[in-house]
Amino acid sequence: MTSRAQCVAAAFKWACLAELDAPKPGNVHVFAAGHRMTAENFIHSANAAAAPLSADGARVGARILGAVEATFAAVGANTNLGIILLCAPLAAAAEADAASSELRGALGRVLRGLDVCDAKLAFRAIVTAAPAGLGHSARHDVFAPATVSLLQAMTEAAERDRVARQYATDYADIFDLGLPLFESVRQDETDAKWATLAIFLGFLAAFPDSHILRKFGAEKAAAVQGEAVKFQTQLRTATRPAELLPALLAWDAALKAEGVNPGTTADLTVATLFAYRLRSILPPALNSD
Repeated sequence: MTSRAQCVAAAFKWACLAELDAPKPGNVHVFAAGHRMTAENFIHSANAAAAPLSADGARVGARILGAVEATFAAVGANTNLGIILLCAPLAAAAEADAASSELRGALGRVLRGLDVCDAKLAFRAIVTAAPAGLGHSARHDVFAPATVSLLQAMTEAAERDRVARQYATDYADIFDLGLPLFESVRQDETDAKWATLAIFLGFLAAFPDSHILRKFGAEKAAAVQGEAVKFQTQLRTATRPAELLPALLAWDAALKAEGVNPGTTADLTVATLFAYRLRSILPPALNSD
């Protein structure tokens, strides 16, 4: 019999692979490598991170640190820190077994139960991953000992980091934007990669990508956002989405030539797919949001 942890791990791997199948401009995908990484790096990362991320009964901080360490052991690089930070609380929420639970409600309880130990372990994971543009913070710096809960630390960073903002809002972007968008497009499309691309473009068009903001500033982030709006409109009205592929790959190549990577948007896309899959495989009491 398949355990709950195995189901969660399988859902995580599915989400990571589904995200790679979509031609997301600026990110690594099956159509093109980029930023000195390949799709294979991300496949190995997903396989390595899945078990610690879904470990039965583990605290969120332990899931985060274990998944980051497993990733580095597998590929020797930061391929998925944002994905892990977003998916670890979802994985913990999926373990909820109260009859009245549903995924979003369970997630809220997990987030409010985060403590200083979770922050300590997550800080270690972030320092290990050393994401580009990390820098230092005046309060709750990841290079300093944790003194507040992980939820408090993420709330402090919510205005400058979209991953952190999910912790502070019970994943509002995922549940109020990403999932409805994916489900509406999924009904009409037999090819899942276009529904996945719709999530990516939906996030990128809705707000500036945090990763681009940190590395290149507001002007570049706004320019990428504006281009995403154009492609989002084209995808919505396209009767044959595959005809957009040459233009998407041309924009993809241009972004990668500049070193521009909408990495936070890709992280949010994976988290949306993960939440979608969890709601489809978990018992009815957990997927009723």
